[in-house]
Amino acid sequence: MIAHLHGTVAGVAPDGAVIEVGGVGIRVQCTPGTLATLRPGEQAWVATSLVVREDSLTLYGFASDDERNVFELLQTASGVGPRLALAMLAVHAPDALRRAVATDDVGVLTMVPGIGKKGAQRIVLEMRDRLGPPGAGDPGDGPPGRAPSRRVPSWRDQVHTGLVNLGWTARDADQAIAALEADGTIAGDGEPVDVSAALRAALRKLSRH
Repeated sequence: MIAHLHGTVAGVAPDGAVIEVGGVGIRVQCTPGTLATLRPGEQAWVATSLVVREDSLTLYGFASDDERNVFELLQTASGVGPRLALAMLAVHAPDALRRAVATDDVGVLTMVPGIGKKGAQRIVLEMRDRLGPPGAGDPGDGPPGRAPSRRVPSWRDQVHTGLVNLGWTARDADQAIAALEADGTIAGDGEPVDVSAALRAALRKLSRH
């Protein structure tokens, strides 16, 4: 199993990145939050999970071991495959998912496109004894001395693409981003922007409509 990659970022796309390791470019699918930490031409470390299917081998990349571990645990629930597990981590941080499961907060889980009320109830039931309580993951998981960069010049494009990939229309994405800027949720140009947090805030706004 490939547990992690450490190499040069060769390219970043809306749904993944290519990391060059030993002269080989390896593609990994990632959440927008993880992609926000990757810069073409710079060194990067990502925890990985290899999903094997009869007709494909897909490598998923994460900013921490904890995210990777939660991704793998989520797939042990009925009806949760890698794409849905990745969508759950795009919308919620690992501890937010643990908290939702621990407190039977079905509403939090239904914020994820593709999860209805019954599906959320099933996930809560099946994952209650698997994910553990909030704080169960090690916040220090990851490569020694590495702190993810939070400066994303094109955060609007990243959030827009993330929302569209999660099933919202381009118009919905534009309106959510405009709402974030209008109410001051997101700082203006020149200030650090956490794309993962911005994406979650946008999803909260969309879920109210």
